[in-house]
Amino acid sequence: MKLEQLVMFKAVADFGSLSQASQALHKTQPAISQGIRQLESILNVQLFSRAAYRLTLTQAGKAVYQHAQRLLDEAASLKQAANNIAAGNEISITIAIEAAFDLKGILPLLESVQSQFPNTQIVLKQEYLSGALDLLQKKLATLCISPSEGGVFHQGHFECHLLNSGVLVNVASPRLVARHPQLATRTELINEYQIVVQDSGSGTRDRDFGVQVGQRRWYVNDYATKRMLIESGMGWGKLPGNYAEQGLQNGSLVKLQLTDIQNEIKLHYQIMKNKDQTLGPVAQTLWERFRAYTFNQF
Repeated sequence: MKLEQLVMFKAVADFGSLSQASQALHKTQPAISQGIRQLESILNVQLFSRAAYRLTLTQAGKAVYQHAQRLLDEAASLKQAANNIAAGNEISITIAIEAAFDLKGILPLLESVQSQFPNTQIVLKQEYLSGALDLLQKKLATLCISPSEGGVFHQGHFECHLLNSGVLVNVASPRLVARHPQLATRTELINEYQIVVQDSGSGTRDRDFGVQVGQRRWYVNDYATKRMLIESGMGWGKLPGNYAEQGLQNGSLVKLQLTDIQNEIKLHYQIMKNKDQTLGPVAQTLWERFRAYTFNQF
């Protein structure tokens, strides 16, 4: 079986006419007729009913048509992928993103690059705390979006560009706050559970930032779970502003105003790449778009 035979078969099925298929494919009618008969012989089925003026698909032909369509689509996709590789474009690139970062702001940028390079897979990996930087340092990610705060940022290793800012805010549920009518300091919460997101990298290994000695704590591995536990009254802790916004609006969360800790931490997100790593065409386009993109979240 040859792809050319499937192309002929599909053209005749679509037009219902050898002459129209001949014109569309720039082939003679005898060549197309021979190709279809060869395909019928290979498959051992009759593909067309030749009783009427127009060629119509038999039941077997209709079933084969669906498979042929998928095969031809795959062949076209393979050809496009090969052209993409031949042009020097990457097969895949990975962007490691610290999970507190709000992706909504960069969706138009990603969409434009995806449209320009449809055959390059863009993989977004959400990591926590120092995890995104770890992947960049180990060259397991092409680009990285991470805050410059936290003691895990080594500017000398990376080329960076400021994207936007965000905030981490101390929150709890009204139910938890009601258990402490005169709540003023975090020492009063020592017997409540502080919900802590675990670092997916090594930058804060064996250290808990913002956790007092003796504090009861729960560890989770994503912000959605952390928010759910806090909203249920099972604990308190810091949430990214984009995760806390809806709860603060509907009353399922309240901001804590504790006098002995910083209740809001501003984060400045950078797009980063390794200084010693040469980017391919798609990654370079992404990098340049990030550097030129105007964000409205400062």
